[in-house]
Amino acid sequence: MHDNPEALHHKPQRWLKPAALVGVGVATLIVAVGAFSRVTANQDLKAWTAQESIPTVDVIRPSTESAAQNFVLPGQIQANYDAVIHARVPGYLKKWYVDIGARVKAGQLLAEIDTPELDQQLAQARADLTTAEANQKLSALTSSRWSNLLKQDAVSHQEADEKAGDLQAKTALVQAAKANVDRLMALESFKRIVAPFDGVVTARNTDIGALINVAAANDPGLFTVADVHRLRIYVNVPQDDSAAISPGSPAAFTVPEYPGRTFQAKLVSSSDAVGAQSGAVLVELQTDNADGLLKPGDYAQVQFPVPPASGIVEVPASAVMFRHKGMAVAVVGPDSHVGIKYVTVQRDLGTTVELAGGLGPNDRVVDNPPDSITQGQLVRVSGASSAAADREG
Repeated sequence: MHDNPEALHHKPQRWLKPAALVGVGVATLIVAVGAFSRVTANQDLKAWTAQESIPTVDVIRPSTESAAQNFVLPGQIQANYDAVIHARVPGYLKKWYVDIGARVKAGQLLAEIDTPELDQQLAQARADLTTAEANQKLSALTSSRWSNLLKQDAVSHQEADEKAGDLQAKTALVQAAKANVDRLMALESFKRIVAPFDGVVTARNTDIGALINVAAANDPGLFTVADVHRLRIYVNVPQDDSAAISPGSPAAFTVPEYPGRTFQAKLVSSSDAVGAQSGAVLVELQTDNADGLLKPGDYAQVQFPVPPASGIVEVPASAVMFRHKGMAVAVVGPDSHVGIKYVTVQRDLGTTVELAGGLGPNDRVVDNPPDSITQGQLVRVSGASSAAADREG
């Protein structure tokens, strides 16, 4: 019987070592492949993240087809002539012949005033004139007699001169009395209220029997007559727009009572001064009103056509940014990097603005730029807006 069992003297198998080495290699390969996959995935993620962080923007081309634009301002229509007719003599209104809306001619009788006090003053003045003329005749006879007596040395020169002087004084009294009669007769003519020119009666502020008190406080006048065959339109033009219009410039206007209808006018004069309170220039336009459709006092919306200015480009208002240095727009260069250009706004048209400098017609302008957009930032231009901008360019 042997001391050691047979199992202790069994030799190891030769294939175990190579198998172990292969296992170790496979495990190492698996670990390496996994590490490589993780590195590659991490790099792809970083690249994807960086790509996604590039903002996508829409671009447009500035428009250079700045057709004539209209700026609309409120205006006040007034009559060519507008006269408030007051009484010149006191009394009572005897009768009126026209009412509001009546078309009248120059010199047409509008009303009559009963003036009993003035009539009595005229009668007294005529009596005074008769008395003065009688005294003058007597003084003339006396002066003539004394002049003949002086030739005969029957009276002194002093006495003859006194009679001649009395005649001159009486003659002056006649002239004064006649002037007073003429004055009162002129006032008598004001008993007849007549139209000063062809026009329409726009107000009647009296009635039969009304007391006429001359020069009374807050006197509204008896009638108001307006010449409406031609009308004036007054408009306050803001200082910014005042250089675009001048005398002779055409304009169009509308009034609320004729919706959809446009009337034509022409600018005839300007105050050539900016109002201290309004900051605007007062201009006057005129328009024919032969058909009488328009009325004095009308409110009008006046449209002034403004010719296009050279060097002006137009962009949407949404493309303009407010920066600390002023108004700016973002443009995209050929390398897809952003450039910030500061611009001067010539005119704000609401949805669009006209820019007078800082932008060229071939620039690709970012529409609705984000607030975070900066100089040199890389952006991605959307395909649709890029194609549209190319077509516009």
